[in-house]
Amino acid sequence: MGSFKIVITDGEYASFDGEKKIFEDDTFTLHIHQCKTEDEVIEVAKDADAILNQYAPVTRKVIEQLTKCKVITRYGVGVDTIDVEAATDHSIIVANVTDYCIDEVSDHAIALLLSLSRKINSLDRSVKSGEWSYNHIKPVNRLRGMTLGICGFGSIGREVARKAQAFNLKVIAFDPYVDEQTAKNNNVKLVDFDTVLQESDFLSLHMPLNKQTEHMIDAQALTRVKSNVYIINTGRGGLIDEDALIDALKNGKIAGAGLDVVETIPLKSPLDKLDNVIVTPHVGYYSESSLKDLQRIAAEQCRMVLDGYFPKCFVNRELKNTLHLNEA
Repeated sequence: MGSFKIVITDGEYASFDGEKKIFEDDTFTLHIHQCKTEDEVIEVAKDADAILNQYAPVTRKVIEQLTKCKVITRYGVGVDTIDVEAATDHSIIVANVTDYCIDEVSDHAIALLLSLSRKINSLDRSVKSGEWSYNHIKPVNRLRGMTLGICGFGSIGREVARKAQAFNLKVIAFDPYVDEQTAKNNNVKLVDFDTVLQESDFLSLHMPLNKQTEHMIDAQALTRVKSNVYIINTGRGGLIDEDALIDALKNGKIAGAGLDVVETIPLKSPLDKLDNVIVTPHVGYYSESSLKDLQRIAAEQCRMVLDGYFPKCFVNRELKNTLHLNEA
């Protein structure tokens, strides 16, 4: 029996061979589950030394029942399944995987941008229904010289900017945590939130979901955008007030939207009936390569903590002041 118990609360993966390899020696035992509720997580993880988590709720109720846990790692960038404040209160590191799908998500954002700009979905539907005309999609405007506004200029936002510039788009960005030099190094102008709303022809969201960013695109924000703007969201559904977005789409206040994430799944809203909306099922992160990277890096983050090191990426970095771990 190993001295460290690692619990995978849940995961929609074909196999967990990567995790098994990382925890293959006798120091560890790996327990794989498919939990859906708080009580199920408590039952399997209450005596865990480390937790790997995808969608199962790791709430304060759960965290208060953990007797040995040193680290909770989320399969992904966002940590909205985990009560980070509660984890911090209990000196538990919350780690995430910030760089496993930069290519995939940025590709998906650009794919949505191009599809919206060229009205590909509408053309595809009309041809398949027997029409051979493009009159119904007029006007279509030239992409060169248009402005892409990026909200959230982290690694994915920067890669979206780089790819957009290949299409000769002007790129501006809003991110209160990014300095002017970083933006300048990427040939991007850093602006405030009002400016990114007012000047963008395409608005692409790459912010984390938290109390400050929830519904950042709300009814008020949608009164400040151009009437021809396309809104692209490959971040988190909660960044947009969906009711306000639907109203803006129906009433011609914006041109359209490309959404890889929505507030509620499965999708039960008028979004699936609007011709000026493209919806994909939170697939932006996906490729076979990115999934393997995600599982491997998440497991490595847990192992680093159990081996006595701070993980490379973690959210509650204030614990560096109180935990006595080595730098990687």
